[in-house]
Amino acid sequence: MAKLTTDELLDAFKEMTLIELSEFVKQFEETFGVTAAAPVAVAAAPAAGGAAGGDDAAAAQDEFDVILEAAGDKKINVIKEVRALTSLGLKEAKDLVEGAPKAILEKVNKETADKAKESLEGAGATVTLK
Repeated sequence: MAKLTTDELLDAFKEMTLIELSEFVKQFEETFGVTAAAPVAVAAAPAAGGAAGGDDAAAAQDEFDVILEAAGDKKINVIKEVRALTSLGLKEAKDLVEGAPKAILEKVNKETADKAKESLEGAGATVTLK
């Protein structure tokens, strides 16, 4: 097998979805017995640990995900709100809104989640907190 350059590896990672990248990081960690310090790996680890927590996590939930269920009739306003909340570019925010249901914010506190939900609903979107 030919050795890949760093640029070739980065190009391959750019083509992967977050789920595929998360699975890659887990397999990499298992294969080499290391822990990755990348933000993707850190975000993936609490999700797996949180699922195992079960009732304890539900009783004292302090982190919430803001899920955009539907953009509604005023999609442009919703895209503007998504950009304001996430600092995504126009194309990324548009793709996120059009791909609903999607998580807009993950692992945020109750106050931030409520503000985000209020602003998105004010723009015409349907939002849930999990």
